[in-house]
Amino acid sequence: MEHAVSTDRDTAAGAAETAAEHATAGGPDAEAAAGPTPDSVADAPDGAGETVEDKTAEGAVAAGAEAEDAAAEVSEAAAELAAQRELRERIERRKAEKAGPIAAGTKLSGQAADLLAAVRAVESGAPVDRSLLGPRASAAPGRPQPSPRAAEPAPVPSSARSSAHASAPRTVPAEAVSAVRAVLAEGGAPEALAGQVVAALGEQAAEVLREDPWQLLSVPGVRPEQADGFARALLGAACGPGDERRAAALVGWLLERAALQGHTALEAASVRGTLAEHAVPDPHEAVRHAIAEGAVLVFQEGTEDSFGGDFEDDSDDYADGPEAGTEDGRATVGEEPAPGTVTAEAAPPAPVLLGLDRYALAEESLADGLARIVKTGPDDSWDEAAAAAPRAAAELIRAVAGHGLVLHTGGEAARAEPVALAGAVRALGMRAVIAVHSENGRGRLDATAEAVTVAGLLAGTEGPGRDADGMFALDLLIVLDAPQLDVETAAMIVESLPDGSRLVLGGDPGVLWSAGAGRVFADLLAARVCPQIASRTPDPGPIGELVSGIGIGELHQVEAPGKEVVIVPVRDAGEAVHRTVQLVAESVPRAFGVDAGQTQVITVGHGGSAGTRALNTALKQRLNPGPGRFGGFDPGDRIAYVPSPGRTLQGAVVSADAEGLRLDCEGAEVVVPRDRVESAVRHGWALTAHQAAGMRWPAAVVVLPGDAARGLSRPWVYTAFSRGDRHLSVVHGVDQALPHAVTDIPSQERTTRLRPLIESLLAPAAQPG
Repeated sequence: MEHAVSTDRDTAAGAAETAAEHATAGGPDAEAAAGPTPDSVADAPDGAGETVEDKTAEGAVAAGAEAEDAAAEVSEAAAELAAQRELRERIERRKAEKAGPIAAGTKLSGQAADLLAAVRAVESGAPVDRSLLGPRASAAPGRPQPSPRAAEPAPVPSSARSSAHASAPRTVPAEAVSAVRAVLAEGGAPEALAGQVVAALGEQAAEVLREDPWQLLSVPGVRPEQADGFARALLGAACGPGDERRAAALVGWLLERAALQGHTALEAASVRGTLAEHAVPDPHEAVRHAIAEGAVLVFQEGTEDSFGGDFEDDSDDYADGPEAGTEDGRATVGEEPAPGTVTAEAAPPAPVLLGLDRYALAEESLADGLARIVKTGPDDSWDEAAAAAPRAAAELIRAVAGHGLVLHTGGEAARAEPVALAGAVRALGMRAVIAVHSENGRGRLDATAEAVTVAGLLAGTEGPGRDADGMFALDLLIVLDAPQLDVETAAMIVESLPDGSRLVLGGDPGVLWSAGAGRVFADLLAARVCPQIASRTPDPGPIGELVSGIGIGELHQVEAPGKEVVIVPVRDAGEAVHRTVQLVAESVPRAFGVDAGQTQVITVGHGGSAGTRALNTALKQRLNPGPGRFGGFDPGDRIAYVPSPGRTLQGAVVSADAEGLRLDCEGAEVVVPRDRVESAVRHGWALTAHQAAGMRWPAAVVVLPGDAARGLSRPWVYTAFSRGDRHLSVVHGVDQALPHAVTDIPSQERTTRLRPLIESLLAPAAQPG
């Protein structure tokens, strides 16, 4: 191979040719379901297999957790929160709050206090007091109210959910499940979906489905053609492709599907085009109806009202911007400019975006909170700490002393600089907290560094706790591996920071973005509204050199005299599986003294002939053979447990009893109820790169079979290749697709609103660096 570092040929290939490579939907990460059966109801978008897990009953890790969690949310409160976002008065309040710095120690007021009170109400399960939201909670004149059936549960950020909830599953009323099962059977849908339907639609799910059968699309994994068949069976000739209920459900389904790929919104033109592909006769009117029903919100950044106008015009733009000849100073159409006036060419209008209320609320709340933190004034008392700190950390300390929000970029070795910052701040008598995403991340810090997990911090089980106002009792929060923050989790963190506190987001900008929707760290880097400190501390060794080149789009050959980097060429997927097992069980332990439990296999997706399923089956047979008497698992099996979408815990099976499967997850005992084992637990010798992001192991084996080529990109390769500290083996079967991905395939774009939102709030204070 042209870019081979060295070749491991100490074992024979000996793998038989595979009969055929498994076809996947939209790339190796996403598996297509074949029909409306209980075991096959997935339709993941391109690349979604890594971001949300497979949506089948066979592997619906995220789907099961999301559906169960949704059952306990308060739809009435969610509708209240959605309604308040539609009013122009929010813009005026935001403008009023932008003026002046925020002094340390002050309490929340105005919009931030209102939002905090609303969030607390949602978290506690209580109805939202409309007086907390002021006039923004009232419907605008002529603006239709959201339909009760279209209201969606208010989300709890995935990282905020404690893994302990698995041992106390929420009870779904048996009567509601029975009623839904009868409706599903009448419509020819799998009765096994009844529990998920109730979780998604509530106890009145049976009535909701009879009134609007397309609400079946609310269940993760159900595809439009399945919902169409269900509707035809229930409604007969009364339904058709132009049914308004179908249109509203399809628009919501498209946006939920886009969120699996990381988008928080979609361009209206794109949504109309996809609706046309699904035989909607008037896509433009379908979008209008979805907006009127409250199923989606409409935005056009740069206008006075980012939630659009009253939708009275017939243009393709669903949001009304400022009219020509108004107070914004633009000339009326046809009006000649005054003599001597210099005119500029009009900028193209911002695209009209459609989004779900949960992400709209999260992004606007996050932007408001970050703008509040940015206004935190300087603190000269930090100068002494900066003078005494090592040079690498001194620059970061000085930046944090002068600014409320600071971004720190760098690789694994650069994590020592935020740790030094925390130590310096604590030496000054202030409260500094380091937050990581997993026990793996905590274990990679210096032994003297105290750290909490993001989930534990939000849940209150770790860290400083909260004050009387619900704010974190701290002066400085440092979040490491910040690219893994999704927009909802980031919003929960920022909402909980007290006035006058400081926030440092640190991480490697070259890795894959969050598994959840949004790209918080990347959007903030692009917005340039706060200092950005780039570490000058490189990751050492051949692996560090290799990954550094990948980060700038070059796949270099590096010297690896100690076999730190090894390329293992393979001819097909069968040989790739065979060689992977040999590496984990024999070659790596023999050469480096790293046992199989410290070696992580990373591949492109769950499906395919060398995906996580196939690799885990082969690795279990070699490393921990057994009959799988506990739902396919045996004591000692290495597992990946997903308590909530986008959050993966590694552990091992301990035992099983009537309560469920007992796991040891990163030192904590977890009991997964029997009915959730199939959807929330999978074997964990092999993970996808998105699952592995934010974690590292002594050795990593990256598997690239031939059918993985479509799933490769520079961030994927960068992430996968940087997961091993001491050793990296690459089982290589994609020929020139690997250097092509590194050179020519950058990050897949995500449509988000955070950058324009925060730029509009902080435009006068934007900094060039």
